Amino acid sequence: MNRETDKLADPVFAERYRAMSARDTRFDGQFITGVHSTGIYCRPSCPAVSPKPGNVTFYLTAAAAHEAGLRACKRCLPDAVPGSPEWNTRDDLAARAMRLIADGTVEREGVPGLARRLGYTPRHLGRVLASELGAGPLALARAHRAQTARLLLAGTDLSITDVAFAAGFTSVRQFNETMADIYRTTPGAIRASAKGRAGARAASTDVKDGGEPAESGAATLSLRLPARAPFDGAALLGFLGARSIAGVESGDAETYSRALALPHGPAVVRLTLGGTPTAPHVECDATLADVADLAPLVARVRRLLDLDADAAAIDAALSADPALAASVSAAPGRRVPGAVDAEEIVFRALIGQQISVPAARTALTRLTDALGRPLDLGGFTRLFPTAADIAAHGRQVLRGPARRIDTIVNTAAAIASGELVIDVGESREELEARLTALPGIGPWTAGYIAMRVLGSPDILLTSDLAIRQGAAKLGLPGDAKALAVYGARWAPWRSYAGMHLWRSAQA
Repeated sequence: MNRETDKLADPVFAERYRAMSARDTRFDGQFITGVHSTGIYCRPSCPAVSPKPGNVTFYLTAAAAHEAGLRACKRCLPDAVPGSPEWNTRDDLAARAMRLIADGTVEREGVPGLARRLGYTPRHLGRVLASELGAGPLALARAHRAQTARLLLAGTDLSITDVAFAAGFTSVRQFNETMADIYRTTPGAIRASAKGRAGARAASTDVKDGGEPAESGAATLSLRLPARAPFDGAALLGFLGARSIAGVESGDAETYSRALALPHGPAVVRLTLGGTPTAPHVECDATLADVADLAPLVARVRRLLDLDADAAAIDAALSADPALAASVSAAPGRRVPGAVDAEEIVFRALIGQQISVPAARTALTRLTDALGRPLDLGGFTRLFPTAADIAAHGRQVLRGPARRIDTIVNTAAAIASGELVIDVGESREELEARLTALPGIGPWTAGYIAMRVLGSPDILLTSDLAIRQGAAKLGLPGDAKALAVYGARWAPWRSYAGMHLWRSAQA
């Protein structure tokens, strides 16, 4: 009894235990409930009888629960939920590592590559992740592979062998052993359970070790990506559609489609809103040159649509300000658009600064027509140009003031040479410092890039004309400095406040 009293005296434990006892779906994906009396881990909203406090440990990651010897609950499927918003709200080493792990860095470059990208030794990185997240980088990557595999088993008709290699496993034996260890069942049984098939039939779908990855070639599949409610998906898709580049992307308030480059080749993705207000999701139809790119594709789409944001907490905080309350009430679940291609966002920002959205769209389309890699996939004809191509040929295509062209071409050269790194493994402070050190890049451009590439939740672009106009419409200061002072009350959600100000300017 003393043990339970001691646990409940911890305010973090007590808050999570109350959320679990209330089966509050808002916390699904934000932490995991480990129940040591049963040996399983669950999502907070699991309908099972609430365990006693003394039998419970809360974890930030599924990998930590695996390391503690727990298996995933077959009833609530704790990994079939939106991911944790912590990896965007936090900007420390652990959060940066989690963003890169989700993007498949360990599968492509190993733990040494992950550590190198983060600027630390593998040993130091392992210590930090084990201390803060309860598992090292290999265990975290293994858990991510298993979650990707379960998503593929439940949502596609890919063969078991193809699922194994698409999820990043190096062999079918490793795949079967991992799924048995984490889920205490076979891959075939997971698929059968999801599709309502008989257990006997499920057993027959498992394969023995020795399978090989599918040969290179386009693979088409459909997935359902859960979002955390509330979710103003229509506004988000509208934002992306209004800025779409002909030949690369298209969209409206209901669907958004685009071509993109992934580590093993090009892909095309079509996103459609689905679900209900309380359980929203996005239907993701994708055609990939290589199924091994499925995990990074899903990670990038989730970031593009900000599906893991803690929308309820953000709305509650912003609506406490009477100036924003009406906007939050009219558009709950507003999201900050992210990126599927970090470098592309740099050039969108540089070309789009100080000109209208239609003018930027025209300039980006011209650039892509001239320098984008030709493509014939899913109705799209181009990939967005690489930094190397813009550095080599941008001056022949770009129009406008010479200083702006210099900035774009010189930035492209810095990215192409590796001098400037733009990816989700960067910290906001370091990324903005590197950007503003380049001639011609100011705080607005650096902030916009950090907001979209890193998902930074606390950036208010006060020098943006539309944001200042939106603020004035709501009776807020229209001056950049005064707005920055006033906006401090919206921390740590100033990026989302900015989206409401943009909405006000367009009304």
